[in-house]
Amino acid sequence: MTPRLLVIAGSDSSGGAGIQADLKTAQAFGVYCQTAITAVTVQDTNGVKSVNPVDAAIVRAQVEAALGDIGADVIKIGMLGNGDIAAAVADVLETNDIPLVLDTVILSSSGAALLDDAGISVLKKRLMRRATLVTPNIPECEKLTGLAPVSEHRIRNAAMVFKMLGTDNVLFKGGHGDGAVLRDTLWTGGEFIAFEAPRQETRHTHGTGCTQATAIACGLAQGRSLADSVSRAHSYVQGAIKTAPGLGQGNGPLGHG
Repeated sequence: MTPRLLVIAGSDSSGGAGIQADLKTAQAFGVYCQTAITAVTVQDTNGVKSVNPVDAAIVRAQVEAALGDIGADVIKIGMLGNGDIAAAVADVLETNDIPLVLDTVILSSSGAALLDDAGISVLKKRLMRRATLVTPNIPECEKLTGLAPVSEHRIRNAAMVFKMLGTDNVLFKGGHGDGAVLRDTLWTGGEFIAFEAPRQETRHTHGTGCTQATAIACGLAQGRSLADSVSRAHSYVQGAIKTAPGLGQGNGPLGHG
């Protein structure tokens, strides 16, 4: 059977992140992707102009329609937008045990808020406990745990906070870090696995988080292990940055092909 993925996330009018990046990534990996749109954003490569949430009942109905017919081998959550939507999604997911990759989308690359405090509370109290993997970047980790994972010591402390929140598998993404080499750290099974790559001097990195989480979800849908899925996704994102088409005046999209 063709691997099936359901992505619950927002739409990016620039095509570089959100649902649009998710669809491109799934297509690249040969995974069939369904979508539940949580919000329509107005944005370009210079930043987010507005965020327009979809009614929570409609979001829930999209998820139920996808799971009730085609079904899914893995679910990926990206931008949720607000607490009502987050709670509606959590309600639906309580009725199944489909593996879940939770990308904790809280802020845009330009600093715009993409999830309110009520939504963050649902993440911490309900969705993290349900997730197979949580994938925060440095600012998101600091928002969720009070710790910026910029050193091995802080990553270990942040992992313990996530454990208290109910999750044992976290990918600490290091793209917002400093230095010539950037490191992602996967915490799983009580162990820490590092994935390093040289910093690429480019402004075309829009949608890296969405792309990476979806690439990981594709690996899980295809029956790969978590560590192998993360490793392949890490390499894919590095290649997508390298082959970015150079579009836009700001933070441009990746080369998903």
